[in-house]
Amino acid sequence: MTRPDTAATVLVVAKAPIAGFAKTRLTPPLRPRDAARLAASALLDTLAAVRASSARHRVVAWTGELAVAEEAETIAAALRDFTVVPQRGNTFGERLANAHADAARHGAPVLQIGMDTPQIDADLLDGCLARLLATGDSVLGPAVDGGWWALGVTDPRAARALVDVPMSTPQTGEFTRAALRRNGFHVHALPMLTDVDHYADALAVAARCRGRFAATLALVAPADPSTPRITPDLDLEPDCAITVSPAGSR
Repeated sequence: MTRPDTAATVLVVAKAPIAGFAKTRLTPPLRPRDAARLAASALLDTLAAVRASSARHRVVAWTGELAVAEEAETIAAALRDFTVVPQRGNTFGERLANAHADAARHGAPVLQIGMDTPQIDADLLDGCLARLLATGDSVLGPAVDGGWWALGVTDPRAARALVDVPMSTPQTGEFTRAALRRNGFHVHALPMLTDVDHYADALAVAARCRGRFAATLALVAPADPSTPRITPDLDLEPDCAITVSPAGSR
């Protein structure tokens, strides 16, 4: 089914699914490479949902070396339908704010998501975009752990508030709402989702979605997740060189 074109941008913030670099909090019980395989599946499911949505523009803010990532060729093919920009900044908050600034160059409202909510689909994204456009302000999708999985803004200056927000804490969602409000923006709620940070999250999300993520988890899940696996020490740079060439958006 062809969806009506929505004058908005979906921004995906992503890192290369490399063992020891992506989804490290899943190890143990998963091995580093299996955690990276699961991250690759989550990313591919996310990109497919964005591609099927009505968003006029699709942007990925990327970090990491794709050439050594799991599912590198499949991800590279999927990224051809996206404008790919490098993540910029020293902190995660700075990277998010700069990614919003880059995505806003299309001149449209921006809905930002990560790669760790593979349960999203085109219908959910289109509903979030419709709410963002209807409010004309900002929207925030809370996560079960107290963080957030989506942020939509109609004014890119709103995302600058993220620079001073502590990330990856149980209060990140609350801090983000407060920072937006301090800067004069109203915050409207999106549906709450579980993002995949820990193994229990992966199980909960896989039970509610179809696609690569659930299939990959079924393959890599240990028979007894309470028994830690011995994992090798991996010496990877936290930020590898980006080797993805920017692609045009539709």
